[in-house]
Amino acid sequence: MSGSPQSDRSPIRLTRRGRAVVILFAATITLVALWLTVGPGALAGGEESHRGDAAPARTVVVEPGDTLWEIAADAEPGADPRRIVQRIIDLNGMGGDPTVRPGQELRLPAR
Repeated sequence: MSGSPQSDRSPIRLTRRGRAVVILFAATITLVALWLTVGPGALAGGEESHRGDAAPARTVVVEPGDTLWEIAADAEPGADPRRIVQRIIDLNGMGGDPTVRPGQELRLPAR
């Protein structure tokens, strides 16, 4: 008798389709595990993001001579005005033209 019965067999080789199936299966298991761990509430629009205790929206009407920098500094004193200016720009869809005009109503980020 020569060696173990396993030594006579050739190693297992996967075809291209077999490798794709194994990778797809592993990816599916990983995504399901992440979804179960993190939970559906972590997705944008999850129930936790619609709580009723959120601060009411704040707005300000731009006065003559006001700048976006001053509005941001007044909105959150002590915070970095650069960050607040960017949040105001994003919140009001002002990406292309961050100029403010007298009489314009701006939404301010919640504190």
